Amino acid sequence: MDKLSSMAMFIRVVESGSFSAAAEIAGVSPTMAGKHVRTIEERLGARLLHRTTRRQQLTEVGRLYYERCKQVFADVELADASANELQATPRGLLRIASPLSFGSRRLVPALSDYLTQHPLVSVDLSLNNRVFDMVEEGYELAIRIGAIGDHALVARPLRPYRMLMAASPTYLARHGTPTRPDELSAHTCLGLSNWRHRDHWHLLGPDGERDIAVRGRLTTDNGDALRIAALHDAGIVLQPEVLLADDLSSGHLVQVLPDWAPPAIPMHLLYAPDRRPTAKLRSMIDFLLSRFSAAATID
Repeated sequence: MDKLSSMAMFIRVVESGSFSAAAEIAGVSPTMAGKHVRTIEERLGARLLHRTTRRQQLTEVGRLYYERCKQVFADVELADASANELQATPRGLLRIASPLSFGSRRLVPALSDYLTQHPLVSVDLSLNNRVFDMVEEGYELAIRIGAIGDHALVARPLRPYRMLMAASPTYLARHGTPTRPDELSAHTCLGLSNWRHRDHWHLLGPDGERDIAVRGRLTTDNGDALRIAALHDAGIVLQPEVLLADDLSSGHLVQVLPDWAPPAIPMHLLYAPDRRPTAKLRSMIDFLLSRFSAAATID
């Protein structure tokens, strides 16, 4: 017999004053009402009620058990109310993970707007490029570039992640501007040391795909450091569009071979399936899709 159902019946018996009245309220027989209370007494090994022909009277154990049962059901109601509140109004802490460049250049400014719109929500944002189990590490949302990996997650497509080549006007004035991909071999190309094939750039353009051998005197494991090197006239950099966009807009960098770039990489918003997501999660998903989905307008 269900423990909570028996506790609820015991409360009805105490508050209505009889088994028959409690049974009528619950829509069961008086015999069934009595069985619920006897089940509790057998489990506890103690009598809860002194039964007489006229009325039911609580024992000392019964009085304490009644008060605790009332508290249990008050806590259940509070839990339901709290869950409903979370479903209705965005509030609480959201843990989000994102790749470094996209997160710092695009996601953080967008989150500032979201937090203004939703003052009861806080965000804990992790920026790193490693692949991890987001659910196991306690993240409710993650932005992932490339392979999704865990197909148990919901994956909503975002705008593809694009890369491009750029150099400073001073570097190009000194060394010339490449007009064909094969001319890159004669230039100083800034390399990312953790790329698998850092001495070859795989490019897609009007004539198809090309693997271009490149060389350079500076490599590092940080894309922003390569951007800074390019700003200081050190060579041609190949990095994400989000990392170079501001420098291109300001004219501090100039795009090189604009018709050629590595193939765009798929990017997705990931989260665990939930038939009733909290309001904070639902609102953040809708917000990020409005900003960064393939159909969203680019700022």
